[in-house]
Amino acid sequence: MTVRIGMNKPSRPTARPLRDLLGKVVGDTFTRQGFASAELVTRWPEIAGADVASVSEPIKIQWPRPDDAGVRPSGTLVLRVEGPAAVEIQHLAGVICERVNRFLGWRAIERIAFRQAPLRRGARKAERKPDAAAVARLAANLPEIADDDLRAALARLGVAVKRQ
Repeated sequence: MTVRIGMNKPSRPTARPLRDLLGKVVGDTFTRQGFASAELVTRWPEIAGADVASVSEPIKIQWPRPDDAGVRPSGTLVLRVEGPAAVEIQHLAGVICERVNRFLGWRAIERIAFRQAPLRRGARKAERKPDAAAVARLAANLPEIADDDLRAALARLGVAVKRQ
């Protein structure tokens, strides 16, 4: 008779990537807005270009009902556009449709509808520069690091971490 030791131990749970956990939660929200995937929103600057993305953001895709043959016609991409840029973006609608369709790999978008409103991006906090005196004090406590640039970078990091 052979006895196997340790074979019936339950395995420890392994860490899962955050995208696997959040993908299900966020994916449902994007699906309700008509997006097949979150990439159209998350990669908007790459798709539309930096200039267009700086003043616009996709809200949803409106899909018309399938016809009698079951074929679904192309949809309408609804963009939120900041006030004065709306006219300029309207002139670029054809180019934006082409870029979105190229990204998706099929003729998904036929037209673009605009909602003129401020973008929902939060105002980014201005980066605070670390206190020079605190950086110098911390750098003085790192004499074993010979590289001056590395010592200064670590001192700035230390001050930033303490501030948090």
